[in-house]
Amino acid sequence: MNTPINLNKARKSRARAEKKARAEENSVKFGRTKAEKDVQKAQADKTVRFLDGHKREP
Repeated sequence: MNTPINLNKARKSRARAEKKARAEENSVKFGRTKAEKDVQKAQADKTVRFLDGHKREP
């Protein structure tokens, strides 16, 4: 005879696995690495400084 299992634990573990799989799919689809985020932020900061440096004063 098999040992009984706790159905609540089985249900919750299955839900956790599905949620983790969905999170991994989204991270591949939408995610960027920290290095990519830092590069994009640095480029945006450089552009802002460049434009501010070329403003004409009235």
